[in-house]
Amino acid sequence: MSKQAAPRRVGEKEALAVATQVRGSAQKLNLVAALIRNKKAGDALNILAFSKKAMATDVRKVLASAIANAENNHNLDVDALIVREASVGKSITMKRFATRGRGKSTRILKPFSRVRIVVREEEDA
Repeated sequence: MSKQAAPRRVGEKEALAVATQVRGSAQKLNLVAALIRNKKAGDALNILAFSKKAMATDVRKVLASAIANAENNHNLDVDALIVREASVGKSITMKRFATRGRGKSTRILKPFSRVRIVVREEEDA
């Protein structure tokens, strides 16, 4: 009578990490995610550590979480991991108002984004 376990959202040799509330636009975040797609996990961490983009710190945290999930939850070899997927999408947007001259106001949008990183263990890597 117990509830069945949820099926895995990724493949058998894969691990996943998601950050749902990263402060910044999806367009800027996707520029950083493009730097690490299809790279080895260790190389991707180095690229993000020395990137000048401010969003690289958030993406680096998500990548480190995906690597830790692969090692601890799925018993995958950390040295053979490759970033298979690094996708970015829109999340919520905070709406704020700024006062302007003559009693008017302007709308300010503060977007949040969502980052999803999947790492895969490759045998020939």
